[in-house]
Amino acid sequence: MKKQPLSGAELDELVAGLKKLSRNIWWCWDQEAQDLFQELSPRAWQNLYHNAAAVLREVSDYELRVRLQNDDFERRARAVLKDFDAYLTQTNTWTHIHAPELHKHPVAYFSAEFGFHESLPISAGGLGILAGDHAKSASDLGLGFIGISLFYREGYFQQTIDSNNWQTEFYNLIDPQNSPLEPVLDEKGQPLVCEVEVDLNKVFFKAWRVNVGRVPVYLLDANHPDNAQHFRDLTARVYGGDSTMRVMQEILLGIGGVRLLRRLGIAPSVFHMNEGHAAFLTLELIREKMNAGKNFSEACAETKSTCIFTTHTPVEAGHDRFSQGLMDYALQLFRQKLNVPFEELLGLGRVEPKNPQEPFCMTVLALKLSRAANGVSELHGQVSRHMWQPLFPNTPVDKVPIGHITNGIHLLGWMKGSVRKFWRERLCNDQDEATKMWHEKFGHDWAMAVNSSEFWEKMADPSFVSDEELWALRYSLRREMIEFIRRRTLYMTTRVSSGDFIRFDHLLNPDALTIGFARRFATYKRAPLIFQQFDNIVKLCHEQQRPVQFVYAGKAHPRDDEGKRFIQQIIHLSKHSPLSDYLVFVENYDVHVARQMVSGCDIWLNNPRRPLEASGTSGMKAGCHGCLNLSILDGWWREGYDSTNGFAIGEDSQPDNVEEQDRLDSANLYKTLTEQVIPMFFERDANGIPRQWIQRIRRAMVTLVPQFTTDRMVKEYARNYYLAK
Repeated sequence: MKKQPLSGAELDELVAGLKKLSRNIWWCWDQEAQDLFQELSPRAWQNLYHNAAAVLREVSDYELRVRLQNDDFERRARAVLKDFDAYLTQTNTWTHIHAPELHKHPVAYFSAEFGFHESLPISAGGLGILAGDHAKSASDLGLGFIGISLFYREGYFQQTIDSNNWQTEFYNLIDPQNSPLEPVLDEKGQPLVCEVEVDLNKVFFKAWRVNVGRVPVYLLDANHPDNAQHFRDLTARVYGGDSTMRVMQEILLGIGGVRLLRRLGIAPSVFHMNEGHAAFLTLELIREKMNAGKNFSEACAETKSTCIFTTHTPVEAGHDRFSQGLMDYALQLFRQKLNVPFEELLGLGRVEPKNPQEPFCMTVLALKLSRAANGVSELHGQVSRHMWQPLFPNTPVDKVPIGHITNGIHLLGWMKGSVRKFWRERLCNDQDEATKMWHEKFGHDWAMAVNSSEFWEKMADPSFVSDEELWALRYSLRREMIEFIRRRTLYMTTRVSSGDFIRFDHLLNPDALTIGFARRFATYKRAPLIFQQFDNIVKLCHEQQRPVQFVYAGKAHPRDDEGKRFIQQIIHLSKHSPLSDYLVFVENYDVHVARQMVSGCDIWLNNPRRPLEASGTSGMKAGCHGCLNLSILDGWWREGYDSTNGFAIGEDSQPDNVEEQDRLDSANLYKTLTEQVIPMFFERDANGIPRQWIQRIRRAMVTLVPQFTTDRMVKEYARNYYLAK
């Protein structure tokens, strides 16, 4: 029977539903939703950073209504919107069952950056990506959660490489209308405006809301016409400017963030500071309590009872410190609202409160005014206790009150689309009794399923997924990454001759062991370490029977010339050395490039100068794709590695001498590569399958993937910190 055309009311409902969905980044971890928006305009999807909101602005309402008259498209749109509505209205979430008070009384999570998706580039690196993944898992778990950050209208910089192979930076304005953002409005439907005191001025700010599934993240925006230009530029760029700009940004984030929450009528049960940038929120909480009649000591104690703090930085220089003169200047109007001697206020940010020579440290402020604090891996917790022991002079180092919760990733958000489809298909088609029982437990909740250890334990069973299927998946993902790099390299090349098209079409070898390195080019991460063995690496790459190749990507901070020199060195080797056919640097690293690389590479290389990698999360994203880690035993890998699920560089220790550490780590890296990694990868049976390699992939999936997720991490924060008093 022929289907009746959709009525106007039905079309209105579907169009409204798709528009609502496009403004909620739930679609960035739902494959069917992404497929739907991509189908509307494949070119816009590709060129506009896979941005559902931008695609719907590209497609007119009339076209959308016409497209919805296609039976198949309409059916899939209805299914996606049904799933979206079910997700938003679910009442049996983990939080409802295990921590109902955290559903009713939200956690306010302050972070100077949030990395959600390539379509909203307001994050500089791992700190922001972690915050974005934290918000996504808080949503999945049904946690009452409010994110607070800044709206950087020029985002983080775009990277280009000049003729001298030197990183240069430029910035693009982010158009809120083309982004998954909504303006925060007041009772009259006008942009809600708040204010905060900076030096002797009132700085006005509005806010944008990012809908992250069930939870909102508010981005403060100082680009208000009543502000002087230098105040409007407080929210221009991620970590832009000097110390004066930084302290003003942090006043806006911390003090302004609390004031926005109050204007919205939100009373958080917990204030979670993700790194020290947000620690000024404690001063605003103290001000509120003193206005309510508490004295300074009482206000500090009550503030401490509601705050927790996560530190990510094992390097002294990484903690924000401001001089007494700068603090006096930046807080001069605000501190008039606090009937407290300025020296007493400054003491909150000093290890030695009465030492006028000691700068004000945001981490010290956060530690003093938090009821609990943690590092982001077991080793980082140990390092942090040593680093901050002077704050607790009568306490043994092992009793310093800084714990640890190891970071994780939002698994569905980082899983490549083709891999989401691969695992979901295997799950749906599996008919054994254990899977049927498993389905009874989890139903059709794919997000819950994919985060469960029960699902990943099935990877040990060849009847669920065979060695041949896993090897075919690996080849498919490596091919997808290589073709992506070929297209991107051609696109990034400003002057292309006819011969370049042919050359780029042969860039990289789909049969080669492919080693990836992609992250911030901070010097302690030692991007060029492997090339200290240059002649040996050249020989490895030129071995025709066992080919090896390298893919690098990453950005150096605009003021980090040493990091830029690392980039320059690697690009020079990729163009002007015997490694020119075996080494590629992918420009303008972002979330999309990261997703391509962690899925397509066979080995994820990580060689920081231990113990300076607080946690690291990029290697966590590799396991679900069958990519194995080759890493220094630092951060998370020290906890994850068990000798069967990847490869370790060196021992669980390090020499004190930096030069000796670099020399030893370089030698151990080359040794592990040549004695373990390469032989295992190329040891094939009669059918061409590397059985031992695939067994290691299976072990990585079983032991690492479900353990190092933000699903597990947020549950630990809820149990151990948010609920604890």
